[in-house]
Amino acid sequence: MRNPPSVNAPYIQALQDLIRDAPFPRLMGMRLEAIDMDSATIVLDIDERHFQPFGIVHGGVLATLIDTATFWAAFLRLPPHAGLVNIDLKLNYLQPANAGRLTATGRCIRPGRTLSYTEAHVRDERGDLLAHGTSTLMALPDRGIDVGVAKFAA
Repeated sequence: MRNPPSVNAPYIQALQDLIRDAPFPRLMGMRLEAIDMDSATIVLDIDERHFQPFGIVHGGVLATLIDTATFWAAFLRLPPHAGLVNIDLKLNYLQPANAGRLTATGRCIRPGRTLSYTEAHVRDERGDLLAHGTSTLMALPDRGIDVGVAKFAA
């Protein structure tokens, strides 16, 4: 795939603001810390809402972090009018978490016009690997996000 145009910095800030204020990320307490072409970083500070009955972070929280990091890792390469949908998510839980900050780093391994393949790792504050996952995402024409700023620099 040819090199995409440069992403407009005010677009990235507007996108981060939109995501921060969206209901589900706010409910989860996660935020889009960084996004670049083919990569994204999501952070979440663990608190009691994230625990399952055994006192560890629920697997759905880790799955959500992987799903979110893989999605945003593929997003910037899309044309402004296009959106994405996850068509599969595979993950492995490697060790539990019960305190601190979780960081999910996503990477687009193979961008495509229709399908993109991505991966993400979730690590704790010590850098220990807690979960790894992959996702295939499908581009959706005419389903882009309008943040009121041009996506690509002129």
